[in-house]
Amino acid sequence: MSNINPLLTLDVVELRDRLASGAVRAVEYVEACLERIAEVEPQVQAWAWLDSDHAIAQARALDARRQAGAPIGPLHGLPVGLKDVIDTANIPTANGTVLDEGRVPSEDAVLVSRLKAAGAIIMGKTVSTELAFMHPSKTRNPHNPDHTPGGSSAGSAAAVAAAMIPLAVGTQTGGSVIRPASFCGVVGFKPSFGAIARTGVLSQSPTLDTIGVFANSVDGAAMVAESLFGYDAGDPATTPSPTPRLLDTAKATPRVTPTLAFVRPPQFDELADKETVAAFREITDMLGDQCFEAPLPNAFDDAAALRARINFAEMAKDYYGYEKRGRDQLSPEICEALDKGNDVKARDYLAALDWRKVLNAGLEEVFKRCDAIITPAAPGPAPANLQTTGNAIFNGLWTFCGTPAVTIPLLWSQSGMPMGIQLVGRVGDDARLMRTANWLKTFLGNQEDA
Repeated sequence: MSNINPLLTLDVVELRDRLASGAVRAVEYVEACLERIAEVEPQVQAWAWLDSDHAIAQARALDARRQAGAPIGPLHGLPVGLKDVIDTANIPTANGTVLDEGRVPSEDAVLVSRLKAAGAIIMGKTVSTELAFMHPSKTRNPHNPDHTPGGSSAGSAAAVAAAMIPLAVGTQTGGSVIRPASFCGVVGFKPSFGAIARTGVLSQSPTLDTIGVFANSVDGAAMVAESLFGYDAGDPATTPSPTPRLLDTAKATPRVTPTLAFVRPPQFDELADKETVAAFREITDMLGDQCFEAPLPNAFDDAAALRARINFAEMAKDYYGYEKRGRDQLSPEICEALDKGNDVKARDYLAALDWRKVLNAGLEEVFKRCDAIITPAAPGPAPANLQTTGNAIFNGLWTFCGTPAVTIPLLWSQSGMPMGIQLVGRVGDDARLMRTANWLKTFLGNQEDA
């Protein structure tokens, strides 16, 4: 990122404080983002919709509000990119498919309303893979355009990684937040299932669909997620409960040094590449007594197949309208998934739903002994293959269980591509997880400096 505007390299929480104080004007920052987008978007292709005049108009209104002494929100002046499966009033939302080309919602998704209420600027819509599934999008990895950025939240991860914007929102049904964040070298946070309302977001699999965020720091991810958490009567996955103090907790020093459990997810031995295996061996050695290995019970071996069964069955139901309108315009990946979903027997689908409680009971035995699980975010760095979005096998288990997960970009491959370290917490322990992530980043940084 040579010759980049220094504003774009600021930690997003520090940037927020400067915007709130008036040290940096929202218009000034948005203009810097737009200049950066003009420079790198032709190579990265992260945006599905962007209107610079609309972004500037929002920034001017926010600057005027602050200058008038009116109250400002916790995300005042911060541009946010929204995955193009999230409805935005009067702004196109095409869900990554030609079948929705030209679609303009009349209402904002609940999370968009919350972003606006917090003072964020809706910068634009970031590229999603087709219907948030596996068919690769046009987006490229900012670190090397010959490598996949991952999916399905490809544009959200790539836009933050390329310093076009400081924050973005995506969705995860398998590994669509954690995997692209790892591949692109940014922080990706998938909260506990049901923490962020999905009303107004494309529904692929209601049992699994989870809203997640991207940022250039753990604190930044905690900050934006905190503004999105909360109950919504339109989403039965949400429950009335107090919003956790994600940012304050993330910034706090743990009173007791955290203990981590190293978990080899199912198929780790077959799929993790040599660099991943070596890196985690080194990390666990560095952690010493603060880390122990926790083997998962055999019941977890079938988790990937069970998650896929739920995903495909619910996709076949939720995407029936797309299939009926234009199956011939859907990708082979979508069509294959729909066919598999149509073949799932009701008894098998209902039985798969029961396994979330069973698997979480098994995880509880691990969480009794640790603050968080440490595990790879992906089998390796982003593949040098634009015909794939990578393998989500190390993410899907945590999505199925509904546990919060965060990936932090602390590793690099020999080829110069980023690799993420994934931390997983107990359901509902999102704030503690973010604090542990910050602790780990500091701990490993100190080890390297020693």
